[in-house]
Amino acid sequence: MNLTCPRRRRPHRAALLAVAAAVVLAGCGSVDGLDAGEPAPSVSVQPRPEPLWPAWSSTSSEAPGADAATHQPPPEPLAGLPKLGKDGLGAEDFRKVLRADPRMKPLADRGEIDRPGRVGLRPPLLTDLTGDGRPELLVAADTESGRSVLVAYTEREGRVYPILLTAGKRVSVETLGRDLLVRSPCTDGGEQAVRFHWDGVRMSTVSDVKNYKKTPGSSEGPPSPKPTQEPSGGTEPSGGTGGQR
Repeated sequence: MNLTCPRRRRPHRAALLAVAAAVVLAGCGSVDGLDAGEPAPSVSVQPRPEPLWPAWSSTSSEAPGADAATHQPPPEPLAGLPKLGKDGLGAEDFRKVLRADPRMKPLADRGEIDRPGRVGLRPPLLTDLTGDGRPELLVAADTESGRSVLVAYTEREGRVYPILLTAGKRVSVETLGRDLLVRSPCTDGGEQAVRFHWDGVRMSTVSDVKNYKKTPGSSEGPPSPKPTQEPSGGTEPSGGTGGQR
């Protein structure tokens, strides 16, 4: 007797289509992992740049790309400044802080200004850059040369530490979440945007990007050189500060 294997029965075409449809439907339903009637999770809102001195800010809202952070020695507390009370920098005279900082002392007694184009100190600002719920002190000075100097201080156990010193031409400053975004126009028509982020010790540079505005009739601006994080000659890299050209 010859034994023969039974012939395989081909599944009906309609059955195959039904299985395929079931797989597709199951896949779509499992994309977000939600069961029937389960509400969708809320979408977190990403931070947008918020100008700190609006009069000095441009209308640009482009955020810089990512770049490597610089590494600098930790900042030293300001000498000659008494320990702060429980209210911290919020109750301290900002000029006393500037006078205790050797790099800012020459600018400490300049008058306050309320608009661009003048020489002096912009109104001091308090904003939380470190995320500890206590504000940092920010002061910007506009000089005769057209350059601006931005400095930031934080307080730990009553001692005041400089955590940022940067300078640029007619700088505008914005917050991006807890980061600082410092913009400055370039002589070739571009704009430099430097982003600083609290790294636990100082406000360190996380990006330094040069952007060009498009001109009528052109699809793109001049090529941007490789970003650099080297501070200018007017700023010092020491003391836990960042620099902007």
